[in-house]
Formats: sequence, C-alpha cells, structure tokens
Amino acid sequence: MTKTIINTPGAPAPIGPYNQAILTGNMLFISGQVCIDPTTGELKNKDIQEETHQVMQNLKAVLHAAGMDFNNVIKTTIFITDMNRFAEVNEVYGKYFEGEFPARETVQVSALPKFVNVEISMVAVK
Repeated sequence: MTKTIINTPGAPAPIGPYNQAILTGNMLFISGQVCIDPTTGELKNKDIQEETHQVMQNLKAVLHAAGMDFNNVIKTTIFITDMNRFAEVNEVYGKYFEGEFPARETVQVSALPKFVNVEISMVAVK
C-alpha cells in the first residue's frame, strides 16, 4: 500500500503526532480540523458559526492540496461539545456542499483539543 502524506500551509499544522491527511490509492483521509487560522495560529471562535466556517476552510485547503474539493467528500464526522448547538453548525456545514451531501455522523464529546466547540474529519475519493 502506497501512502502519500498531504500537508499544506493553507491549513493549520498538526498539533500532535499526525498529518493533515493521508492519500492512499484514490482515497483521502483527512484528520480532524479545528478552528485554528493557519495564517495566525490563533483560534477563530468568536461564535460557533465563525468556528465552523474556519474548520470548513481548513478542510477545503487540505482537499485542494490533494487535488479535490467538497464534491469528492464521501464521509464526514462532526464532533461537537454541545448538541444544543447542532443546528448552528449544520447550517454553516451545509453551505459547503452543492446539494450532494456525504454520509455523516455527529457526536457530542466532553472536550476537544484547545477546548474548541467543533472538530470535523473527512474521507474523500477521487
């Protein structure tokens, strides 16, 4: 199995021992992204909408680095610290897809890295 590591300055550098994404064959596995602005290294989290937009922009950058876009996404996992905020996250998330949504699960967790409210990972296929 051949693995290609995908790392781009358009998304935040990993904050642990992992890569932004791994491409194997025609499948791209993107590590969970949080709301770190890659240009400043700061969190963009004045509200959950801004936070979710930044997460999606980070995911978009990783997809583009692998020659893909949101149309290639087949599966997402959303981690959220408060399920009562689900509708707000869902509204922003949905704007990034052109009518064909991937499979998905959303789970509430007690905490996320850097104590953010949202983390999203993706699987995409060329």
